[in-house]
Amino acid sequence: MKQFEQDPTDPAFVQDPYAAYARARAEGAILYWPAYGMPAAFSHETVDALLRDRRLGREAPAGALPAPPERLAPFYRIEDNSMLELEGKRHARLRGLVMRAFTSSRVAALRAPIHALCMDLCTDIAARLQEGPVDVLDAYCRPLPVTIIARLLGVPDTDADQLLAWSNAMVGMYQAGRTRAMEDAAAAASTEFAAYLQGPIAQKRQSPKDDLFSALIAARDAQDKLSEAELIATAILLLNAGHEATVHALGNTIAAVLRTGHRGNWDNIAEEGMRYDPPLHLFTRWVYEDVEIAGVTLPAGSQVACMLGAAARDPEAWPNPDSFSPERFATRTAAQTAFGAGRHFCIGAPLARLEMAIALEVLFEQLPDLALAAPVQYAPIYHFHGLSAVQVRLGP
Repeated sequence: MKQFEQDPTDPAFVQDPYAAYARARAEGAILYWPAYGMPAAFSHETVDALLRDRRLGREAPAGALPAPPERLAPFYRIEDNSMLELEGKRHARLRGLVMRAFTSSRVAALRAPIHALCMDLCTDIAARLQEGPVDVLDAYCRPLPVTIIARLLGVPDTDADQLLAWSNAMVGMYQAGRTRAMEDAAAAASTEFAAYLQGPIAQKRQSPKDDLFSALIAARDAQDKLSEAELIATAILLLNAGHEATVHALGNTIAAVLRTGHRGNWDNIAEEGMRYDPPLHLFTRWVYEDVEIAGVTLPAGSQVACMLGAAARDPEAWPNPDSFSPERFATRTAAQTAFGAGRHFCIGAPLARLEMAIALEVLFEQLPDLALAAPVQYAPIYHFHGLSAVQVRLGP
């Protein structure tokens, strides 16, 4: 198997991983990536197939990984109860219970609140623009999803900044080149976040409200229900996964719209933004039995990296993939991989799509003369892929 010799922390790669992905695809659909110690799939066809293949999954086989150090126990206590990291009957049970609470009608009911929050944020941005450039990543992209998720969970808007701080610390565990300080911060955030959530859980058991948390507590499946540990892990997953990805997807898409001038069908623009510059570039799977794909045998017990960012720019799936072309989603035939696929397809995808489309429409209708005030740079947070800032000014 050929190798993909790329340091994921290299600044040039962080700023433009797509050129490296194209070089990798030219060598083969699957290459061994020494930096991660596993094969990586770079073609859209192979990534999509691996994500859907039930011979692979997220949960590590018994004995495949060493026990984590005790100092990280608070983080892994949450991970051990997260449906994102489980397979089989336990995953199906957890996902089914969450789906009973996280319904399409509950998501649809958020349309008006999302629109109102976007209007309020735009009013604040408009006032600040009179004084000079504004970073819409901080002023718009970050507060929107964390506030909406806080409301879904039925916790006060005033706690959103604290939820965001805990989320940012915890997702540091997934970044390339993480440090001991990042690990310690993630463990501390895990402890504090879990302790915080015990209050709302107890309160809603006593006095249920019309929010997702109350619905999660009430969810039943053949007399089964979510344990407190599972409730805490699910709430944290909804925040960490839903917030981190939406912030980066929205920021990346705003920057693309400002560079290209696209306006119009905001659903298609949001979808193209998630394809063109997706917020998550790498998602791993464990191999449960020998799998042969793209001329490569993946042995049982190994891991493989599904390169979502590479799949999104594969010309075999997306003609002219380096062009930001929202109109392609009017007649698309390839599968969108930004939300994953198969049994771990993102449970929050409908909410993310709704937030993205509304946020883009409101921002550019309320502030049609926005222009970039400075070149954008990507933050060193691979395998997430998001900008460090999006400074805007009033046009032309």
